[in-house]
Amino acid sequence: MIFLMTTLINLIMMIMVIILNLVSKKSFYDREKNSPFECGFDPKNLARLPFSLHFFLIAIIFIIFDVELTLFMPMILIIKLTNLKNFLFCLISFIFILITGLFHEQNQGALNWTQ
Repeated sequence: MIFLMTTLINLIMMIMVIILNLVSKKSFYDREKNSPFECGFDPKNLARLPFSLHFFLIAIIFIIFDVELTLFMPMILIIKLTNLKNFLFCLISFIFILITGLFHEQNQGALNWTQ
């Protein structure tokens, strides 16, 4: 019995919220809402515009080098706590991996904007 009453009250509340939403909607047209705002894209066109793959690859490379900075910050703090030889080995190997990846992207043509 309690379950039926709770279900009935929930159903009535849902119907009331839907009706109040439909009744209280503002129906005026604002010309500025449909104009391009600081980005230059026309909001009347399709939302799915062609996307440059080169821009995507540059963004991924930027994210990788941005994460690299967050990994370097703790290394600076622990330089006094660790052995200098181990610290330099970790630092140089990490930079070597990043530079190798950057050269690979350059050789694949991902950084070339003229294609």
